[in-house]
Amino acid sequence: MEAPNPSLEAWPRPRLVVSACLGFAAVRYSGELIPDKVVAALKAHVDFVPVCPEVEIGLGVPRPTVRLVRGEDGPRMVQPKTGEDLTERMRAFSRAFLSGLGEVEGFILKNRSPTCALKDAKVYAYADQGGAVGHGPGLFAQAVMAAFPLLPKEDEGRLTSARVRAQFFTRIFGLARLRRLGDLGELMAFHARYKLLLMAYSQKETRALGRLLGEARGKAFREVLRAYEEGFLRATEKPYRLGAMADALLHAFGYFKKGLNAREKAHFLDLLLDFREERAPLEAPLALLHSWALRFGQEYIEAQALLMPYPKPLMDLKSS
Repeated sequence: MEAPNPSLEAWPRPRLVVSACLGFAAVRYSGELIPDKVVAALKAHVDFVPVCPEVEIGLGVPRPTVRLVRGEDGPRMVQPKTGEDLTERMRAFSRAFLSGLGEVEGFILKNRSPTCALKDAKVYAYADQGGAVGHGPGLFAQAVMAAFPLLPKEDEGRLTSARVRAQFFTRIFGLARLRRLGDLGELMAFHARYKLLLMAYSQKETRALGRLLGEARGKAFREVLRAYEEGFLRATEKPYRLGAMADALLHAFGYFKKGLNAREKAHFLDLLLDFREERAPLEAPLALLHSWALRFGQEYIEAQALLMPYPKPLMDLKSS
């Protein structure tokens, strides 16, 4: 059977929850809409579920700001102008929204928001005075992390980093593809296709996934798939390390060494060094490997998710 060509295949559309202010509705406390180039680029490739938790609990647009205030059982969400404590309303909305959400592949949330920030919302000692005394997640983001601890979650600020963006895109599109598999044979093929890419993220977790599949025959497929999904998300939980990614690229390069001349080999190794030392983007050695896969008819490498882990237009995004 001919190996699949990742560049020609229809990509599954991940379903993502997104802060509505990031290009969907003018719902910021100030009445603003915030354009975001990563979210805008994703619109052609994913299905978004926009939400503004503050609007959903009845706060208007524009509205007085809210802030997180240090409390005995964790930060409380308070509106200084009115003195109203909105904590329980936000917690109730978050539980109801997330429990009725259905299957999603990830979240893109607004940074620094007392509602949506994943880690950098300001926490104050008092509702109406003084500077911040700490930072932490917003109340809605807290509920997201509790309900979906393994799912990909990023804020729009971090997605300006090429490596963070590559990790997030790899996870959401890989997860969407995983969830559409129908039997153990398809899962085995998925693992073969993602093996080099997974090794670039975590060799330990990749080996564990291999053992899982080696012991999978005779077990209920849905249970195996669920365990594999958890392992896939653990393996890709942190952005790839430059050295580990370079090793994966070098492994792929080994499939072409016999067909390349000395100058071509030297050029690739120089490019790989530039990548290791952050003078060249990942796309540069990937493009060269892809061209050689086509030139030599190397179907195994051509089919590797390492070369195209998500749709090509998203690989062309530039970092800020």
